[in-house]
Order: sequence, then structure tokens, then C-alpha cells
Amino acid sequence: MAFTHLHLHTEYSLLDGAASIKKAVARAKELGMDSLAITDHGAMFGVVDFYKECKKQGIKPIIGCEVYTAARKMTDKEVDRDKYQGHLILLAKNEVGYKNLIKIVSQGYIKGYYYKPRIDKDVLRDHSEGIIALSGCLAGNIQHRLLVKDYAGAKAEAEALLEIFGPGNFYLEIQDQGLEEEMAIKDDMIKLSRELNVPLVATNDVHYVRKEDAKAHDVLLAIQTATTLDDENRMRFPNDEFYLKSEDEMRKIFAYLPEAVDNTQLVAEACNFDFKFGEYHLPQFIAPDGKTNTAYLRELCESGLHERYGESLSSELYDRLNYELNTIESMGYVEYFLIVWDFINYAKTNGIVVGPGRGSAAGSIVAYCLKITDIDPIRYNLIFERFLNPERVSMPDIDIDFCYERRQEVIDYVTRKYGEGRVSQIITFGTMKAKQAVRDVARALSVSYAKADSIAKAIPFELSMTIDKALHTSPELKAMYEEDREAREVIDMAKAIEGMPRHASTHAAGVVISKEPIDEYVPLYLSDKGPATQFTMTTIEELGLLKMDFLGLRNLTVIRDALELIERNHGIKIDFSKMSYDDPAVYEMIASGNTGGVFQLESGGMTQFMKNLKPTCFEDIVAGISLYRPGPMDSIPKYIENKKNPQNIKYVDDALAPILDVTYGCLVYQEQVMQIVRDLGGYSYGRSDLVRRAMSKKKMDVMLEEKEY
Repeated sequence: MAFTHLHLHTEYSLLDGAASIKKAVARAKELGMDSLAITDHGAMFGVVDFYKECKKQGIKPIIGCEVYTAARKMTDKEVDRDKYQGHLILLAKNEVGYKNLIKIVSQGYIKGYYYKPRIDKDVLRDHSEGIIALSGCLAGNIQHRLLVKDYAGAKAEAEALLEIFGPGNFYLEIQDQGLEEEMAIKDDMIKLSRELNVPLVATNDVHYVRKEDAKAHDVLLAIQTATTLDDENRMRFPNDEFYLKSEDEMRKIFAYLPEAVDNTQLVAEACNFDFKFGEYHLPQFIAPDGKTNTAYLRELCESGLHERYGESLSSELYDRLNYELNTIESMGYVEYFLIVWDFINYAKTNGIVVGPGRGSAAGSIVAYCLKITDIDPIRYNLIFERFLNPERVSMPDIDIDFCYERRQEVIDYVTRKYGEGRVSQIITFGTMKAKQAVRDVARALSVSYAKADSIAKAIPFELSMTIDKALHTSPELKAMYEEDREAREVIDMAKAIEGMPRHASTHAAGVVISKEPIDEYVPLYLSDKGPATQFTMTTIEELGLLKMDFLGLRNLTVIRDALELIERNHGIKIDFSKMSYDDPAVYEMIASGNTGGVFQLESGGMTQFMKNLKPTCFEDIVAGISLYRPGPMDSIPKYIENKKNPQNIKYVDDALAPILDVTYGCLVYQEQVMQIVRDLGGYSYGRSDLVRRAMSKKKMDVMLEEKEY
């Protein structure tokens, strides 16, 4: 037999787990284990990341959670919370078990009793199929009753759980981390096991990976409880035994109970659940008058094509529209476009200001004809495959800006249309960034504010800055580290917790819409803004759920107010969709630095750039925004010089001229990369998008493969 850890708290047991998923899985692999479970406190935030990391390292992932239970339903008048709180480990055996597990965890937050997350036996009974339950640590109801010498109560609790989960699916969990309380109930646990014929399973309550990580975990607890390590009354773990132990260590500890160690492998072998990625669960859109969705989308697009380009249409426009529609149909995204069209149409017909569109969706003539975007992809030579690539199947992603004050009305409309349980906001996590980690650790270690501030300020303020990187780039920080013992301790401890999730919050714009109730697919969390998924938007997309960004933009609200005032005071109704982009006065205003309140042009650096550039056309503004970011900024001097002196522009190959002339010989846009690869390398647009993606993600291995193509 072998041994599997079935009780593991990762960094997603927020501020109570110092075991990073990558390090925990790597350590299990190093110790020769073939499987590992994740059982974070009350939530399943990290289960998909854990699953993927296990698969990557050749470890069998077991998906679980440590849930908080109530002995019975409670009323609001009951205040003795802990009396009815118990911990219980639940592990998914299969897909049915996973679905039941997410139902249980979701109800703990959404319908939790007295305080959340909390579930009672009725919830467990309704969703017990496909789940293996372990009785938990000392905080379990059974163990708690044994500690207070209530053997009869412990036996009744065990019998109740056995009845709920059934023989073979319920285990009495026994732990030995050197605690007096564990020794005090050991014999009673063995007695219960024999009387009820319920097997024992040996676990270690893992909160960190290695023994030496105990202090980092202690610091996390101090951060969580806003205390210091000097505070004798703070919450703390009694020793340093809560790490990921080897099988040999566990067998030595439980030499008196070898079957409890063996049983961990029996549990592991019984758990066989795999996530399904790439299966889409789009909400159902019903076209009017009995039409098929495909026919309805084509009808809307053809009407929009005439509205956008007039009655006399070229074959080029028809060909482009048909190509896009055929691609959309073959990839199964007809409903996606109708869903997006529908809520944007609702917004516009109800006077809610909608942005003109942003991102790669501007390359779609279908989106333009549906008035999802207001940017003509033909006029600006935008490429559809940048948005939707038949050679790289992935869900379309359209970000939409709405008036800040009325954004919620659109979300409410979507909720009414598809059902309250099918629409949810999306979780996001605040992480321990370098400076934050230093300040948090310093407080926990009782280091003075002045010293903590000096250490934090010595870390350069740059995107993706880490403490390790700062030690190499900041002489001041390096000197503190080498010369000041207290500063070294703060920095080392901050490095240990850097990057860990600090708290959960709600994504500012993300909304998920699903075919069935969302808790059929993912667990829910109760945020201050209402229900939210426990998985981030990246994971939501990987699991095939429709994620939309409903962005509330204050600029649109200001523009709305300005348009209303102009019409009211001057009798002039302005329609941006019918305005040209060649008013010299606008470019003179921007070139003079008068960019206050102009979206994306009002920062100090951008204002100065516009004054130096002196834009004379809309393309200059677009290129300027694209250039003003890390990396492309290096091309700004060349762009300005070539604009002022176009006679000095030189091309490596004449075939580049029609592609780069709009940007004065500079490679600015990802679409230009795709066009170059296509025209000079003979690639299809679909494959050229793969090259563009590899470049943007800095995937050198993919680029080297393409070099041989």
C-alpha cells in the first residue's frame, strides 16, 4: 500500500494556508506519492489550478473541501456559534460527487445558517451522492464531543454521517500532530470505529509544505487576525507539525494503526474526477417568430450591412460578411453573437450609452453590422482572425463599455432574461504584492512603521515587480538586506508569502451567464455585491461558461450629460456614428496638450507625447495609444521622426510599405504582424494569428517552431 494526503490547505485557505499549490504538488511528487487532495477551508477557490498542476506533474488530483457544518438549523436568536460548528472533509468521487460538492459549498455561502459559510445535515443529505466524507480534525463535531467526554453524542453524530453518506463513503479521521487533545480521544476514536464498523483514515492537517515553513504560516495567521507574533493571546498553531509529511513519517506516527494509513490509498483510488475543458455551456437564445438562430443572425447582419454601407454593396463586403458568418456558424458561436447583440440592443433602445467597442472585436464586420461595435473594420484594415481564429478554437471575448450610472440596468435585464440563478458576478483575488507583503510582515513581526516604510519604498515601483527582482535592481534594498538583521528577516518572510492570495473580492466588470444554474458548473461565493463565482474569469472561460465584461465607464456618462446639455441649450442633436474624424480643430486641441477629460489621453505622459507628436489624423491618435505602453514605447522617437520626415522612411522589403505606411514605417499593431507573416511568409490569417499570439506571450519555443515552418 501507499499513502495519500487527504487533508491539505493551500494558499487558497486565505491567510491560513501557506502551502502554495505548485510547491505542495512538487513536494508530493518528490516524496514518491501518486495522488494528493485539496481541502481548503469552506471554499473551492483553487481546485482548478490544483487539478492542472497535479496533471502537469503526474499526480492524481482529488478535489475536495473542508466544510463548516451546523448540528441543526439555527435561528437568528442563537448566538453560541462554536457550539454548533464542526469541520468535515468532503471529497468528490466522480462527476456526480463534484456537482454535489459545489452545491454544498455554494449553499454554505448563499443559504448558510447564522454565519457563512455553513451547512446543515439536510444539505448534506440532499447532496451526498458521489462524495466521500472524513470526520475532520479536532474541530469536527465527533472529535469535539469526545473532547468534552460526550461519547454518546459523538456516536450519534457518527451514526448520522454514516446514514447520510453510506457505508464505504464515510471514514473516521484520526490525526496525531503531537497534541494532547489528539491523544486524549485516540482510544475513543478506535472504539467508535469498531462499534460502528466505520474505517479509520490517518491524515495530517497540512497548512504548509515543509517543517521550516511553520513561521511563515504563523505570520500569515497574524496578518489575518491583525495581531503580532508577540501577542500571547492571538490565534496560533501549537507546533510545527502541520506540514506535508512523507509516507515513512506517517507510518512511524501511526505504527499502532497501519490500516488507517493504508485506507488513505483506498480513498484515493475511489476518487476519480476530471474537469472537462472546452465544453461550452452558453445560455439558450430563442429567436422570434420560430426562426432558427442561424437564420436570425444572418437576417440581422444583412440588414445591418445595408444600414452601415448603403444600398449599393460591393462583393468584397458580401464576401467578408459571409466568411465571418460561416466561421461563426462552424465554430458554434451563433448564440454568443445573438446574446451580445440582444443586451446591447436593449441598452441602446433604452437610452443607455454604449461605447464604440474596444479590443479585437473591432476586426469583425458581423459585430459592426450588429452595432456591437461602431468601428468599420474594412476602413481600418482590421483582421477578423485576430478576434476569432478557426485554427485556434477559443471563446470570443467582447468587452463592452456602458454608462457608469446605468450599467447595472443592463445586468438586471440579462438576469431577467436568462434567470437569476444563471447570472453571476465573478470573483477576483487580491494578492500579496512585494510592497504589501513587506508591510504586512513587518506589522506581524512588530517592526517599526518607519523601518517597514523604508524597506517598502526601496522596492522599485514597476509592473510585476518582485522582491527577488528588487534585490537585484535596488542597491538600497540590497544594502538593508545585507546589513540589517531585522530588515533581512522582514524581506525573507515577505518573499515566503509574496504572491499568495490575500483576500477575495468581486471583479469590477466580469459577469457570467450560463445555460443551467451556475452552481451546476462552479461553486458560488457570497460577496458584498451578491453571489459571485468562486473561480476567476480565466477559469470560468476554460470551463466553457460565457464570461462578459460589462465595463462601467464614467467618460460615457460625462459624454451623455454633455450631449443632453447641447441638445437642450442649443437644439443640436449630435450622432457620433455619423460624424467624420477630420476636424482640424480637434487635433490642434490635442496637440496643444488640452487633453483633460479625453479618455486615454489625459495622463501627464500621454499629454506630453501628444504635444510632441502633434497628431493630424485619427490614425495618429490610435497609433499613439498603442505605442504608449511598455515595449512599444521604444518606437516613439522613431514614429515622431518619421512622421515629420516621411522621406527618411526605409523598408527592409518593399512589400512592407503598404502594411506599415499608415504608421510611418513602424511596426505598431498586432494586425500588422499578422499581415506581414501572411504576405511575406505565405501564412494563412489563422496561422499568422498563432504567431502573433506567441509573440505577445513571449513564447520563444513556439517562435522557434514557426521558424522551421
